[in-house]
This record gives sequence, C-alpha cells and structure tokens, in this order.
Amino acid sequence: MTPEQLSAAIRAALQSAVDAGDLAITVPAEVRVERPRNRDHGDWSTNIALQLAKGAGIAPRELATALATHLASVTGVQAVDVAGPGFLNITLEAASAGELARAIVEAGPTFGHGSTESGRVVNLEFISANPTGPLHIGHTRWAALGDAMRRLLVAAGAQVAAEYYINDAGAQMDKFGASVLARAKGQEPPEDGYPGAYVADRAAEVLAQRPDLLELDEADAAVLARDLGYVAQLAAIQRTLDGFGVHFDVWFSERGLHDGGAVEQAVARLREQGHVFDHDGAVWLRTTDFGDDKDRVLIRADGTPTYFAADAAYYLSKKDRGFDEKIYLLGADHHGYINRLKAIAACAGDDPEHNIEVKIGQLVSIAGERMGKRLGNAIYMDELLEWIGSDAVRYSLARYPADSPLSLDGEELRKQTNDNPVFYVQYAHARTANVARLAAEDGVHREGGFDAGLLTDPTEAALLAALGDFPRVVAQAAHLLEPHRVARYLEELAGRYHKWYDTCRVRPMSVDEEVTDLHRSRLWLNDATRQVLANGLDLLGVSAPERM
Repeated sequence: MTPEQLSAAIRAALQSAVDAGDLAITVPAEVRVERPRNRDHGDWSTNIALQLAKGAGIAPRELATALATHLASVTGVQAVDVAGPGFLNITLEAASAGELARAIVEAGPTFGHGSTESGRVVNLEFISANPTGPLHIGHTRWAALGDAMRRLLVAAGAQVAAEYYINDAGAQMDKFGASVLARAKGQEPPEDGYPGAYVADRAAEVLAQRPDLLELDEADAAVLARDLGYVAQLAAIQRTLDGFGVHFDVWFSERGLHDGGAVEQAVARLREQGHVFDHDGAVWLRTTDFGDDKDRVLIRADGTPTYFAADAAYYLSKKDRGFDEKIYLLGADHHGYINRLKAIAACAGDDPEHNIEVKIGQLVSIAGERMGKRLGNAIYMDELLEWIGSDAVRYSLARYPADSPLSLDGEELRKQTNDNPVFYVQYAHARTANVARLAAEDGVHREGGFDAGLLTDPTEAALLAALGDFPRVVAQAAHLLEPHRVARYLEELAGRYHKWYDTCRVRPMSVDEEVTDLHRSRLWLNDATRQVLANGLDLLGVSAPERM
C-alpha cells in the first residue's frame, strides 16, 4: 500500500463513518499521512482527527476512535491505534507494506512525483552574473541549488521557467571590452580592467572572427571587442553550465531592458500606480510605504537610470510574461535587496508575501591542496569541476541549506569512501545494480513471481518504510525550496539498504539451492530501492552510476 493509497483509504473510512452516522463532518479532499519517528508506533501516522474534531464538535480522541473502528476493516491494515490527544498510528500487513516495492518499480522515474505544487507558475532566477568573466564558486552554489529547486518544483507539479539574468549593461562591459582589445594588441589590460588569463582567450576568439580588429580606429575597435568578447564569454559560461548539467529556459539581457525602452515604461507604469515622485531633479519610488528602509532613486538628476530602475523593469517583465510567482536566488552581499524587491512587487500591485520570494545564500569556500596553490585568487567553476567532479560538487552544495555558510574540503570530496556522502549514496545505487546483475546470472528474475507477504525481515520493514517516505520528502523539499532534505533522505535510505543487504540475500546461497519467490520478491525490493535512489539523485542533478 502506497502513502497515496492509504490516504485514500482513510478518506473512505471517514466517509464510511459519516454514512454510518458515527461522525458528522465534511470529508476533506486530502488526508496527510507521515512516518512516525518511532517505528514501534506503526508504519504510518495521521493527525486528521485533530484537524476535524472542532468542526465535528467532539473531542479529537473520540473522533479518532470512531475513525479507527472503520479503518481497521480496510484490507491491508493490520492495526490502528489511537495515541496522545488523537493521533492515529497505522500498522500495515506485511503483504500490504511489501506491495510498495512493486508500485515503485512500476512507477519508475515518476515515483515520488506528485501534484502538491500544481497550479503554481514560477519564474526562478538563480544566477545573475556579469558576462565579463568565468563563473566562480559563488555562482556554482546557486547553480547547484537553483537547478535542484527547479527539478523539485517540477516534480511536485509546478510550472517553472529557469532564468539567467545577464548583467550586460553599464560601465563594466566597456572595461571588459577595453581589456579584450588590450590583450588583442598584446598589451596589459587597463588598471581598472580585467586581468584574468581568460581575457586573452576571448581576445583570440575575437581576432579569429575579425582579423581586421586592430586596423579599425580605437573607438570602433573598442566597441567591437566589447560586443564580440561579450558573445564569446557568454558562450563560455553556457559551456560551463552545460558541463554542470544546468540549463536555463530564458537568458534575459539587462541591456535589452534599456535598449528596448522597458526601463522608461516601467517608471511610467509605477507613476500611474501613484508610487513615483520627483525630488531634487531625480525620479524616486516611494518604497518606504512597503517596508523598505528608504525611498529609492529610479532616474538620477542627470537623467541616467539606476540599477534599481532596471530591477523594477525586470520585475514588471516577469509579471507581464505571466509568472505569478517570482523567486530570486541572490548572494550574501544582496541581503539589502529583499525589502526593496518586495517593495517593487507591492508598488506593481502584487502581494509581496505571495508573488515574490528572495532567497539569500551564504558564502562557500573550498579547502584543499589544489585551491591552496591559488593564493587567494578566484575559484572558477570550470576548475572546480575538473578537480572534484560535477557529481561531488552538486551533491555537496545541495546537501546544506542555502542560508548556511559552507566550507568544503575538496580532497575529502574526491575520496571514494563511506565518509564521503555522495560516494556513499552512489555506491548504494551501484550495489543495487550489481545485485540485480548477479541475481540474473543465477536465474533470479522479477517476472518469475512476487509475494509481498514474504518481505517480513525487520530490515525489509525498515527499508520499505524509508522507500514509502520518498514522496513526502520530495513534496516538502519542493514546497520549502530545500533540496538538502532530499540529500539527507538519500543517505538514510542508503544506510537502510546496506543493512538489508548484509542481512537478506537476493541470490541463492549455492548453485544447488532452488530459486524461490522469496528471492524474486527481494529482487523487487532491491530494484525498488535502486529506482528511488536514482530518482532522488536525479532531483539533485547527480548521476546514478551502475558500477563504481
């Protein structure tokens, strides 16, 4: 019995109690079941009696007792106990609990997916970077977390567009162009330019496209170096993200906002809403009305728009593109943006508590011999992936809450030991694949038979309990935007699988031992575990190797 099936059974039992006249309630559209912390309290628990008692006009324990009587007669339910103020603890028959293995295998990659976030239309912006250099370690954390959040929301039924905001407007682009041109001439970049070695690579790419670059006058050459260098650097960023398994639905240009007149239009729209005022020759947005610590300048006295004006135009663009919810993932140095972005939402007529969410990530550092040699220089994503590997980087960054400062040991992440969490989980998956391969060699196949009632070993009950909890973990992680819940779940599941592996055999002990339904049923459980491990790793953007 899956959690969904048990939830439906509880609803049916409630309806039966209503029809019998035992309860006078409106049966809810959904009943939530959870795993009890203590396995001695049964397989599943629900607090539905506490939720419905007030409306029913009776004590929660009285309602729970009435419901337990009807629920105990449901096929597959072994026992129902009323606990505490009115919790229901439910124990399933072994065969009913074991049927979960078949349900998981048959669901395949979709097991764990649901509809808890159905109806949400989300714009998820999780990298906002200047295209003037490679992505660094801070961008890497947001790439790993943001993509995992996207995968979780989609798995929970939401409609999500992943968006990369290209900060390609302003003086930094001119400085980048001047740096590219200087390298093309064989010179050092300007003092306020970009000295990184990658600039020489961009210069070489620009010269390959335009061999006549150095024949142009200085002004034209600077513009061309900037524009072609920008395209080349953005392509390099895209290649890096492709190697990291992160893909965006939208690449949004800040410069496009300015060139297309969106900034001026945004100011006009906000003025119509009554939140724009003029003072000292500048144009301001009255954000203090909505919790900001001070009003913000949109247009300076000299007529040039501020970054805040572009932020306002960008928010309105997302709104106009039909995104009800806008989620921003920003770095630790952007904490002050929370109130001002929420103020923009309010000024635009949105609900800051619903239409916008701003996540702030803390700093991350990588220790290790290779990074020690960098002498404090920026750690680029390409180098990080080459050194540690995409899987270890993604898993390690997704394993912790975004708002916690993070220090990782690169050398430890490279080790293939059980002390390395990503190896521990991936090894569990590889072990399930190896068990299936060896079982097939011994003539054990799922198609030969399945008797869920044979899965009675305590380690099997514990493993099934963990497997059944996966949909709840996914739903919760998606709703809270906390991928680390999936990572920690996978580690617990791997631990339970390893204990089961040490106790229960899928293969016969010898060539003379007959293959039975017990072997085949355990193969179903083994393969169900493999599927859930693979599904969970996929939600984090991490591979599930068949061999290690």
